[in-house]
Amino acid sequence: MDPSMFFQGWAGIGRTLVVGVLAYASMVIALRISGKRTLAKLNAFDLVVTVALGSTLASILLSENIALAEGVTAIVVLIGCQYLVAFTSVRSKRVARAVRSEPTLLMRNGEVCRDALRRSRVTEAELGTVIRNSSTDDPSKTAAVILESDGSFSVIPKSEDGDADYSDAGLSA
Repeated sequence: MDPSMFFQGWAGIGRTLVVGVLAYASMVIALRISGKRTLAKLNAFDLVVTVALGSTLASILLSENIALAEGVTAIVVLIGCQYLVAFTSVRSKRVARAVRSEPTLLMRNGEVCRDALRRSRVTEAELGTVIRNSSTDDPSKTAAVILESDGSFSVIPKSEDGDADYSDAGLSA
């Protein structure tokens, strides 16, 4: 076993410390300037940017081939692109439709919306798991199950006075 896989010298550790602190500080500053929306994870596009930022930071820290200035530039480019897409999607419905998915109604008043399940690639068994993991563990007591645009599920229990109407909530079934 090669001992260099455990320790290659103090220079690499020193570089990681210095570059790590500076890259982290740069990313925090860039994120503060760009605003909370940058890491909101409201949809799949936001998640991709968040993962890309983490990957970029890791590359800056661990790759001696990437200079701090290049890494910080990459972080600023990703945050700038995210800011630009969020800015334009608020002002343009066309851009918003291109980068955002809408929530999908998977179950309404205890009845499964099979076409929505199929389009969302969710099985009835997975839907059952979501319901069992919620505060309402009985499908007949479930007003709605919604696949949110960020990939999470919302389970809405039926109210005590009857069924809820979600027909005007902007959900696709």
